[in-house]
Amino acid sequence: MSRIGRMPIAVPAGVTVDIAENNKVSVKGPKGTLERVLPAEMDIKLEDGHIVVTRPNDLKKMKSLHGLTRSLLANIVHGVTEGYQKVLEVNGVGYRAQKQGKKLILSLGYSHPVEMEDPDGLESVVEGQNKIIVKGIDKEKVGQFAAEIRDKRRPEPYKGKGIKYADEVIRRKVGKTGKK
Repeated sequence: MSRIGRMPIAVPAGVTVDIAENNKVSVKGPKGTLERVLPAEMDIKLEDGHIVVTRPNDLKKMKSLHGLTRSLLANIVHGVTEGYQKVLEVNGVGYRAQKQGKKLILSLGYSHPVEMEDPDGLESVVEGQNKIIVKGIDKEKVGQFAAEIRDKRRPEPYKGKGIKYADEVIRRKVGKTGKK
């Protein structure tokens, strides 16, 4: 049995869950509303304040969908109650980030500033000149936008310059050695 799939998802107070046909689930919470169509083979039920996901049989595909469906639902419930955020750090001499309205402007050592528009449903906040926080209720979108920001200038292994996640560890390399 899928250990993750078996666990019931607690629905906090102030959160409403609607399960329509074909497993179209919409969850409404204090931070907003999220909708997602989940695999139709899974059986999703709302039982006294808990969401329970069950699978019809023990085929390999069903086993893998079981845990996935439960995780996606748990992420949606967490998103509408607390939300998600990713913290990025900009490291390097002259590298900085600033915010203008809904635009994030990054100076990353290129001949031009890199401008990125906040996608709808997400918000990016700049703290100081080198800390970017991406906030939103959809875990997938937050992670995707943070990855797109990081891709503008990935951290390099010699000086550690670039944009990295706050919890990311950059493996450093030793530079060139002089003549002896």
